[in-house]
Amino acid sequence: MTIDKFRGLSRREREIMEILHRTGKASPDQVQESLPSPPSYTAVNTMLRILMDHGHIDRTLEGRQYVYFPIQPRQTAARSALQQVIETFFSGSVEQAVTTLLSDEETHFSEDQLARLAGLIEEARMSEEGDGEPQ
Repeated sequence: MTIDKFRGLSRREREIMEILHRTGKASPDQVQESLPSPPSYTAVNTMLRILMDHGHIDRTLEGRQYVYFPIQPRQTAARSALQQVIETFFSGSVEQAVTTLLSDEETHFSEDQLARLAGLIEEARMSEEGDGEPQ
């Protein structure tokens, strides 16, 4: 499944996906209780059915009720959400997004975190050089 699959989700659908990723699985009642300003039970069931129809979630019968769970790994959903934020707020520029995070006074990194980030940047640089594309 591609990352683009998550781009068309509504705010409520994304909230439901977040609940399911956080809990691993949930009944419609549990989803409704976890939503801010929750819609009706029928509306929650409708959104769960839509998410299921689009291949984002599946369900299994536990006792007398269905419980729903995400099909996509959390990391895939996180990557998709981050890409959507970058496109929306930074015109698709990863550099602008990273610069914003790094220049925020409330962002603090330990030496280990900075070393890991530097290593990831170096890996990206080496990967780009290996592609044979101009820098």
